Amino acid sequence: MLCATSRLLAARTATALPAQPRGRGPGARCRRRELHFPGHPEVPLGEFLAGRLARSSVSASRRAILRRGRMPPAVGGGPAGSELRPRRGRCGPQVTRAVGPDVAAEPAARSPKRPARGSRRFEAAGRWALLALVTLLSFATRFHRLDEPPHICWDETHFGKMGSYYINRTFFFDVHPPLGKMLIGLAGYLSGYDGTFLFQKPGDKYEHHNYMGMRGFCAFLGSLLVPFAYLTVLELSRSLPAALLSAALLTFDTGCLTLSQYILLDPILMFFIMAAMLSMVKYNSCADRPFSAPWWFWLSLTGINLAGALGVKFVGLFIILQVGWNTISDLWHLFGDLSLSVVTVGKHLTARVLCLIVLPLTLYTATYAVHFMVLNKSGPGDGFFSSAFQARLSGNNLHNASIPEHLAYGSVITVKKLRMAIGYLHSHRHLYPEGIGARQQQVTTYLHKDYNNLWIIKKHNTNADPLDPSFPVEFVRHGDIIRLEHKETSRNLHSHYHEAPLTRKHYQVTGYGINGTGDSNDFWRIEVVNRKFGNRIKVLRSRIRLIHLVTGCVLGSSGKVLPKWGWEQLEVTCTPYLKETLNSIWNVEDHINPKLPNISLDVLHPTFPEILLESHMVMIRGNNGLKPKDNEFTSKPWHWPINYQGLRFSGINDTDFRVYLLGNPVVWWLNLLSIVLYVLLGSIIAIAVQRGAHLPAEVEGLSQVLLQGGGQLLLGWMLHYFPFFLMGRILYFHHYFPAMLFSSMLTGILWDTVLQLCAWSLASPFLARGMYAAGLLSLLLGTAYSFYLFHPLAYGMVGPLAQDPRSPMAGLRWLESWDF
Repeated sequence: MLCATSRLLAARTATALPAQPRGRGPGARCRRRELHFPGHPEVPLGEFLAGRLARSSVSASRRAILRRGRMPPAVGGGPAGSELRPRRGRCGPQVTRAVGPDVAAEPAARSPKRPARGSRRFEAAGRWALLALVTLLSFATRFHRLDEPPHICWDETHFGKMGSYYINRTFFFDVHPPLGKMLIGLAGYLSGYDGTFLFQKPGDKYEHHNYMGMRGFCAFLGSLLVPFAYLTVLELSRSLPAALLSAALLTFDTGCLTLSQYILLDPILMFFIMAAMLSMVKYNSCADRPFSAPWWFWLSLTGINLAGALGVKFVGLFIILQVGWNTISDLWHLFGDLSLSVVTVGKHLTARVLCLIVLPLTLYTATYAVHFMVLNKSGPGDGFFSSAFQARLSGNNLHNASIPEHLAYGSVITVKKLRMAIGYLHSHRHLYPEGIGARQQQVTTYLHKDYNNLWIIKKHNTNADPLDPSFPVEFVRHGDIIRLEHKETSRNLHSHYHEAPLTRKHYQVTGYGINGTGDSNDFWRIEVVNRKFGNRIKVLRSRIRLIHLVTGCVLGSSGKVLPKWGWEQLEVTCTPYLKETLNSIWNVEDHINPKLPNISLDVLHPTFPEILLESHMVMIRGNNGLKPKDNEFTSKPWHWPINYQGLRFSGINDTDFRVYLLGNPVVWWLNLLSIVLYVLLGSIIAIAVQRGAHLPAEVEGLSQVLLQGGGQLLLGWMLHYFPFFLMGRILYFHHYFPAMLFSSMLTGILWDTVLQLCAWSLASPFLARGMYAAGLLSLLLGTAYSFYLFHPLAYGMVGPLAQDPRSPMAGLRWLESWDF
């Protein structure tokens, strides 16, 4: 096929266009022209699949275009022709100039008659019927056996638990924005779930708890991905077969099916991504009717869906980049349209700023306002946030609390890292292992409240009890030399010249001594940032540093996670580099001293912008620090397009109910082949067009669809895939699925175009129809049959493993890395 296309393009390269180079005129951005057989203009190629329905659809669309005297607005931002968006009032003459009078008159000669009203109605009814069919099939596959297995699978233990937190209004921390978990919690609440199930670990049975509402909600959104893909491809290509093929690829993909059937964020994220893509191509199609009701509707809906995508996961930024690129390109073409006044261009700019920037940011911020309003009770996420943040949570020891204002000797305190998501200065009875500095008591930072976070502040040169009623109260001041004694173990905070466990050139910090008696390496000078010597130290509000008296190093936390021997808590070091950083600044949070009067902490309540900023800082830091769970397979981005390795959702042994996340290999490898073929074929066509090749009208229409519509989808695939190569965090197989949606839609457009080009090159209409039919049906039936073979991976299986001939997956382990 590529050879035939190359010969065709080469034969026509010598014939240059008289008016302007091909692909540069405004008329170059046009819908596809339906392909006809040579000598049989009344028979559009591809109509056999949809029957008279498809023929009526295409013919009516083309004739309506010619009656209006303008080309329809192109959608997408493909690699060629994307800068040539036609505008109202200019397109009629431009088409004639761009393609020449003979070529422009050819389609009109073929379709001189208006379609009958009954034909248009039949066409519309057929499109809706086919949409209903693919939607019904999508819902049937996603809701089949939705209740199995009746136990926790994979990350349901996290997101189901977070849904319970919303129902119970308990504050928690997660590395993702809150919208997806809020929707899961809302679905559970509306379906009768009471939020009492613990979601402790995968495999725990749900028993009498109602989990189907949350699973059903995710399956509902996952089911809508198929009709969204169908409508998007139909809008980009105006081809029912291409739309049907894209819908079939997603319907019969076992990976998309698996992700849609469980309580996860992925189906919610993909729903908003696909909805944003569909809305964008819809408002692009209204470009010849700017500021009309449909134009405003689709533009506003695009902004709403962008807010939804970003509100579920930060990877929603990728679809925002795609819409942003499309918008900038669109505005650039508008700016170059001399028929538009500056005021009109300003209106276009204002509309896009309002709908694609202001509206999404407002909705995104509103989700956090609801999040903070609902989660008003203290919970397991408190320790990740600052003391001021915790003071707003009901049940937290800082909420409506009264504590002594100034730090005094003898006080029992907790020392918290000022930098969020680092935690409290902590120690426990476990020692550093052999070979890790001195074998003394470990000192770490811990993200949760715990008795091992408590320290007693004492003078460096006496062991007398400052809480003795006979001693007067003595306040700690800026510049004092102090000793911190761990309350639970009576060992002092200590440092020396041994190297820290993980950070080179930093000193080790330990717990040392017996009943508070140690040596001079236990002495620290306490300093308040930007204060004078002698000033008192305020609880919560003073930013302090602890400088080791002997070595001169500064107490800090590197934020690095210790190995198993350190209970995966965070490393504490003493850095000899005295530069002031957030890693070395602390504040005193809890403060217990019966000899001092208390003050209210209401003055600490932060404002909403402060809470919003702190939440994002904590989420970003938490995202970067993600580590794999025990016995969990991680993956690399290059594994994903080739379907190299799946992910175990449930079960290991032959007696377990086993679910394995793996893409349908026929679908995934076809998508990978399609990306390679698209780049090759698109490059050939783009080069030929740039060189001024005179393409036949049929090939030109197909080329425009391939370059523009396919270019939008290729851009979406690239934006949702390549950024993962730059990420330092842990990565999993399921991160590829948004990109997979775009590659499946690209596959539908590519193979429909390829088959039409191959059929067009055949002289016999009968052979052309047969070849096109055979190719399309082979793709559809091959995809469906591969789903039949691999569906046990998604719906679950019990019994022999894949290597056993009695297994339903016997002989289907095509790659050694598939561990089902």
